[in-house]
Amino acid sequence: MHKRRTAAALLTAGASTAALVAGAMISAPGASAAPASTAVPNTKPAWIGHAKHLGTAASDASVAARVYLAPKGGLAALQAAAQAVSTPGGASYHQFLTTAQYEATYGVGAATVATVEKWLTSSGLKITGVGAQNRYVSVAGTVKAASAAFGASIERYQHDGQTVQAPSSELTVPVSLGSSVLTITGVDTTTHAVSPAKNAPQASEPAGFRNARPCSRYFGQVAATYQADYKTPLPTFNGKTLPYAPCGYTGPQFRAAYEGNTTLDGSGVTVAITDAYGSPSIASDAQTYAVNHGDGGYAAGQLTQATHGAFTHKNVCDPTGWYGEETLDVEAVHAMAPGANIRYYASASCYDADFLDTLAQVVDENTASLVSNSWGDIEANESADSVAAYEQVFLQGAVQGISFMFSSGDNGDELANTGLEQADYPTSDPYVTSVGGTSAAIGASGAMSYETGWGTVKYSLSGNTWAQVGYLYGAGGGASSLFDKPSYQASVPGAYRQVPDVAMDADPNTGMLVGETQAFSDGTYYDEYRIGGTSLASPLFTGMTALTLQHSGSRAGLLNPKIYADPGAFTDIKGTPKDAGVVRADFANGENGSGGILYSVRTFDQDSSLTVTKGWDDVTGVGTANPGWLTALG
Repeated sequence: MHKRRTAAALLTAGASTAALVAGAMISAPGASAAPASTAVPNTKPAWIGHAKHLGTAASDASVAARVYLAPKGGLAALQAAAQAVSTPGGASYHQFLTTAQYEATYGVGAATVATVEKWLTSSGLKITGVGAQNRYVSVAGTVKAASAAFGASIERYQHDGQTVQAPSSELTVPVSLGSSVLTITGVDTTTHAVSPAKNAPQASEPAGFRNARPCSRYFGQVAATYQADYKTPLPTFNGKTLPYAPCGYTGPQFRAAYEGNTTLDGSGVTVAITDAYGSPSIASDAQTYAVNHGDGGYAAGQLTQATHGAFTHKNVCDPTGWYGEETLDVEAVHAMAPGANIRYYASASCYDADFLDTLAQVVDENTASLVSNSWGDIEANESADSVAAYEQVFLQGAVQGISFMFSSGDNGDELANTGLEQADYPTSDPYVTSVGGTSAAIGASGAMSYETGWGTVKYSLSGNTWAQVGYLYGAGGGASSLFDKPSYQASVPGAYRQVPDVAMDADPNTGMLVGETQAFSDGTYYDEYRIGGTSLASPLFTGMTALTLQHSGSRAGLLNPKIYADPGAFTDIKGTPKDAGVVRADFANGENGSGGILYSVRTFDQDSSLTVTKGWDDVTGVGTANPGWLTALG
């Protein structure tokens, strides 16, 4: 169980880091002269209150840290610029900067880096690197040297199953550098790894998996009256016969349901996707899938991968699980925007530091206008120092016209998962668009019969009855404990940032059919399966938004002010669904019928404490994009 951070302990939307810095701590009269120092906010871990103290760390123990440097003019100036270029009607609306212009205006100069390095080395730390565009200075050394540099005692603690080193108080820097240092990471050695926000059919792709039959090519095609033998009857559910789950929707179905009849295809727009690691078969898998299902093959250079260093932490992060995430993201974006370019950025691992470098590479290259991110973690797990580093990247992207989309999560209000109701991060950051989830009923004609909130309670077949198993999964949402309410959510209830902003199909039981090379018992080869989660919703919305940018002929930056100002471009999800859910058939061994078939009911619109209501709600946001979104930016 994780201890939830209070809003007061962390950065809030619209508040600059500089404004939160504590006053200078001057030596008392009569004490030996020491450089005046100032605290770096939020560098004392929030978990210390529930940790077991194990004593002071050994003075010769190792420390590795990053000192992130603040943008020129301070974070508040960058936040103001991001809001100005993103708010319709203002003089600066959509007046985006190039990377060179951003560096000239907000970049950290060599002189600042040199001053910071001099301070760090004077305490006995060794400089191990400088981040791209001088974003941070990395150092290594001993606990003794780090304590001297950062003016804090470094202790040993045990918390949440980890034994770590961490400062017992806020870290400090010389007053002369107070406005230059944004945050410091790494002194707290707590391991934090993000996870894909998908509900895949197996624990670790690419272990072979197939969906059993019966299933429906479109919603409602096959009524669940009999089992696979078409002889053994299935019971009704609450007195009604449910349909079998779709086999998995494909690009033509999603395009028809959400985009309608349009000639737009995303041409001229580049979409970035960030995940960890890189599937060795992605190019061939994506090509095979696209040709098989009417999305059109990839032109030369249409799908590319950014360069990266060596992959690390494989034993913790499960690279094969990320291969399935990459496959879903790439194929979903192409399904919605067959003409768009896709550039895949592979993080070296699932750790925060590596994803921060990956996102920084996206904004520094400035090739992509849209970024889909299908990963995250609960807010309570995210350290405040990392939040500041993430937000600086999102702000740079906003002023350059880059739009970030993040999956809202797949565990509803997180209560069953963590013991506390909370939102996920980075999806709760006010400078990204949070994408929640629906259960989508796409009919025979391709039109959307109806949508409802994604939230699933499972019932397993027991004899001739459906026995309730319990809550399974659902779209993430709720109030942030990290951020105050941004101005664009003025009409949304509550005092804090609310998740999500929008939604698309995410239910694994009404999900997308994807194709991937997998290891089956009879060999390794390409096959297909249905998958869901808000990991599907994010690339669906991102791909559709590529058509919006194609139509407008320009970038959009932070989308949220426009989303909340133009509700007609979104279909409000409300009301009771026409069906209570679907019946799902699964191979017991995940691969074939030799071990039998398991039957279950997967319900709709039962998402923990989160509820679908008229207007904005904490499952679907303002709703799902409709053809009006394609022309919403003019």
